[in-house]
Amino acid sequence: MYQDFGINENLEKLADEAERDLKEEFAKIDLSCTQNSLKVLKAFQKYKIAEVHFGQTTGYGYDDIGRDTIEKVFAEVLKAEDALVRTQFISGTHAITVALFACLRPGDTMLSICGKPYDTLDAIIGIEENPSSLKAYQIHYEQIELEGNDFDIPSIVERVAKKDIRLIEIQRSRGYSLRHSLTIDKIENVIQAIRSVNQEVIIMVDNCYGEFVAEREPIELGADLMVGSLIKNLGGGLAPNGAYIAGRKDLVGLAAERLTSPGQGKEVGPTLGINKLILQGLYMAPQVVASSLKTAVFTSYLLEKLGYLVQPRFDEVRSDIVQTIEFGDEEKLIRYCQGIQSGSAIDSASVPIPWDMPGYTDKVIMAAGAFTMGSSIELSCDAPIREPYVAFQQGGLTFEYGKLGVLKAIQNIMKE
Repeated sequence: MYQDFGINENLEKLADEAERDLKEEFAKIDLSCTQNSLKVLKAFQKYKIAEVHFGQTTGYGYDDIGRDTIEKVFAEVLKAEDALVRTQFISGTHAITVALFACLRPGDTMLSICGKPYDTLDAIIGIEENPSSLKAYQIHYEQIELEGNDFDIPSIVERVAKKDIRLIEIQRSRGYSLRHSLTIDKIENVIQAIRSVNQEVIIMVDNCYGEFVAEREPIELGADLMVGSLIKNLGGGLAPNGAYIAGRKDLVGLAAERLTSPGQGKEVGPTLGINKLILQGLYMAPQVVASSLKTAVFTSYLLEKLGYLVQPRFDEVRSDIVQTIEFGDEEKLIRYCQGIQSGSAIDSASVPIPWDMPGYTDKVIMAAGAFTMGSSIELSCDAPIREPYVAFQQGGLTFEYGKLGVLKAIQNIMKE
């Protein structure tokens, strides 16, 4: 069967060995999946989800019972006071932009406490000059670098104790940096340290790639806002687009008025028949995230066996669904990504190549044979073309499909 898919016998044996050795790690993932599934099911039952909530609105979207109930369910699952869950968000980056512009005013200062955020935020903040940036509106930006792979708590506490910072941004995942993703425990520790000297500052967590990886979410740790994309974890591979902002009711309200208009806020926004997909995606999300984690663990085990540097290692605590593989060679990086594409169900005949992608400073190669364009909860792999040539892999709607895609990619770099 594997040989029919272009995977040789030696790699098949290595894959079988990996699955035997990873039973304990997979059991931990299954336990977390069960706990998060219970959380979702209880929220669905609390708000009595029924077929009536699958309906749609058009135009202004007034009185959309499905939309309003979906936001209550998301808030319940994420332990937030309120949530804004909308298909009008184009991406997670768009949702972060809305949250920042909602919370910050001219003269305010934003502080990132994990170094420079993801590349696509450069133009939003004003690190890259842009007439529509926060900087253009006289909103200031500062950053504190990580110490190794943890927060520099003494420097953070010293800075926020002055109480002139309006908003602190924490990026849970690594973006295209080589740092580790930030675990729930580390985020909790830094939030507690911040609150010991400053109760007023808004703490916002970019939670993309992190939902349902652990049993707790950032709001439960003391964050005021969290933001994520529906074509990542919480969409379960079914939501066709959209994102969410969850947290304090007043801040979610400000975000709603920034997304729509002052005075209308959450009261408008048609759902255009997407409610069922969002609900069904959230329902499936714990299992899909578990499959993505198993795919990542499997990848880490195999690539380390083959001599590559990987992070996290297969038995390390994870905070997101992202797996990095350092190839140290441009050609191998490209071939691995192309192998992921050829192992996909959609566009398997396409060959991804590096290109100048908007919002990025280096050429980027992106492999994703996805039912939804850009969906990184489906098996995907992308990388900036720069040394040390690191691939960033994420997703896998089922472990079985994820495994096959990874084996195809490995076989592609093993060719002479």
